[in-house]
Amino acid sequence: MKPATHTTFAERTGRMLARLWSGFVRLDRNACGWLVAQGLPAGLAKTILWVVKLAVLGVLLYSAFWLGLLLVFAAIAAWVVRNADADESSDDDEPQWRNGLDGYGLYRGEVRIDGGSADDE
Repeated sequence: MKPATHTTFAERTGRMLARLWSGFVRLDRNACGWLVAQGLPAGLAKTILWVVKLAVLGVLLYSAFWLGLLLVFAAIAAWVVRNADADESSDDDEPQWRNGLDGYGLYRGEVRIDGGSADDE
């Protein structure tokens, strides 16, 4: 038999979530009791609390939807920027050996930059 048992992370997390849940249940019971003390019937108090809970859930889901959509658009934009062909805009800036208006030579864009002329051939 082991002299001391060690609680695992899962057990500690489960106990913490159970305490949190029981706290929410206690607050719900107190709110329902307060509404009944204010003169509302118990059924109506429970209905009001359910409507409030569903409204809060709806707002959270609505916010999560738009935040998720924003993150999807950000990911798509990052993917497009990453896959954008940067060579298209810099093709004119890179010197290339080719035949051009001034004959074969080193061209940047449409301008020959190797110092030769068309008479070299």
